[in-house]
Amino acid sequence: MTHHLRRRELLLAAIAAAGTGSVHAQAEKPVRIGFSMARTGIMAVATPPQQTTYDLWREQVNAAGGLNVGGKKRQVEFVSYDDQSNPGQAVRIYEKLITDDKVDLLLAPWGTPFHIAIAPVLEKYKFPVVGNTAASVALRQIKPGYLWFPTSAIPDRIGVELTAMMKAANVKSAAIVSNVLPFSKEIKNALEPELKKAGIELKHTSEYPPDVKDMTATLTQVKQANVDAVIALAYPGDAILYAKQAKELGLTAPFQFIAIGPTAAFFAKAVGASSAEGVVTIAHWTPRPEWKGSQAFYDAYAKKYGEAPDYLDAALPWMSLEILQSAVARAGLDKEKIREIIAKDTFETINGKVRFEGVQNVITPTAFVQMQKGKLQMVWPKSIATGQYEPKKGW
Repeated sequence: MTHHLRRRELLLAAIAAAGTGSVHAQAEKPVRIGFSMARTGIMAVATPPQQTTYDLWREQVNAAGGLNVGGKKRQVEFVSYDDQSNPGQAVRIYEKLITDDKVDLLLAPWGTPFHIAIAPVLEKYKFPVVGNTAASVALRQIKPGYLWFPTSAIPDRIGVELTAMMKAANVKSAAIVSNVLPFSKEIKNALEPELKKAGIELKHTSEYPPDVKDMTATLTQVKQANVDAVIALAYPGDAILYAKQAKELGLTAPFQFIAIGPTAAFFAKAVGASSAEGVVTIAHWTPRPEWKGSQAFYDAYAKKYGEAPDYLDAALPWMSLEILQSAVARAGLDKEKIREIIAKDTFETINGKVRFEGVQNVITPTAFVQMQKGKLQMVWPKSIATGQYEPKKGW
């Protein structure tokens, strides 16, 4: 009798211990991840692909049991604020996230000026962030250590590659219209001397403010220049304005390049599928078998949101999340260990291998895509192309 009672006591104790362990596992605090996002202001039109990508990643991670934090899975919780399209506000938000909210990890805001603005905050608090939607030659001036840039769309490299693509397309003359924001202006400054070296005549060049409402006068001059290529160094909002007014004015240049905007689903919806057709734009990603997870990301995004992911501003955030996730799995939440792993390792991403020297990804090639039959195809460089460049046939 005593023997049976003892066995029963041990069994009950084991059940109780198991139950306690389960409660502890369930009570594990979520990993709190902070960021700012331009939900209002002039940049708000550009940020949805980044936000939706962050949300999709969190959903997938939590559904799989949580984020692997040094071997232990924990749910992910976001802490985010509207930076109102103001880099100064982003600085204040990231300092708050670190000092007041005491988040465990940080994700990047949208856009180059915002990345550059928060860099001193990250350096001050030794807090690593994998950037994404940012590209500038000025990035190289950022002290290496706590901020990295996976993109290959650096303006001086774009100047070289875009010129090479135009030369291969038999472009003899060009016009450039450029937003005065830093990224587009840097591309313009890099592109102009490259065109000259290549013997491509630049017949028109002009700049316009970020809040431009009418480009009629400028585009009338472009039309009169009668060029083979129009390079519109635009952001998402003015990209739509350019396409609509280029159609109204009948700009017939067969090579039409718009810097930022055409990779997002909203662009074709705003300007019409026929107008989006044939436009060349910046992107170095597309689903392809050799880039592990690229098709799975495309499919998951399309299923959740009912449209294709932005080939630039959704692909880059996903890459940054893959890199951070890999580092956290090995380092836990130790900021210095995370920094060391990101700075030294090579990562497999949906855009192939990524490795950083200083702040910049040195593996991914600078590339361009073109809308063809309603789908974006990589058309340059030829080494990774999924389709062949085709001249644009009207709007």
